[in-house]
Amino acid sequence: MVLSDRDLVLRPWTEADVPALVTECNDEEIRRWLPAIPAPYTEEHALAYVRGEVRPEERTFAVTLDGVVAGSIGLTINSHHYRGTIGYWVAASVRRQGVCTRALRILSRYALEELGLQRVDLMTDPDNIASQRVAEKVGFQREGVLRAHLRHPDGRIRDSVMYSLLPGELR
Repeated sequence: MVLSDRDLVLRPWTEADVPALVTECNDEEIRRWLPAIPAPYTEEHALAYVRGEVRPEERTFAVTLDGVVAGSIGLTINSHHYRGTIGYWVAASVRRQGVCTRALRILSRYALEELGLQRVDLMTDPDNIASQRVAEKVGFQREGVLRAHLRHPDGRIRDSVMYSLLPGELR
């Protein structure tokens, strides 16, 4: 499946994307906010990810801008098929250009309108202000803080900020 908004395309990952995925997932800024990404991130990790072996229940998309990998976005649908959770990251070269906002809007629209989900949520680190702004631009509402929610590889346990989007709230 391919979703798009002019020059921004969300498409399935391919093995040809592995070099870009390895490069971007070794970016300190991405690993700072997404502690589940292995460090260092290797070609083997990337191959497992593009083959759907890491989280087989998640629909993952390469976010491409003019044909170049610019990020990743994924949707996991709950077992009762009424709610989904979205996660994302963007490459350093396209940060602060609206790429993440556009990708989140595309996938959220698909989730709510095409799949008929009744709720889409996402979580960010309390210090990840950029990710919070992206969510709010798309219409996500801040619900609260999940205390001691996420363990980092170094043993730190961090809170998460929960956001949700319901039908009719998409901007």
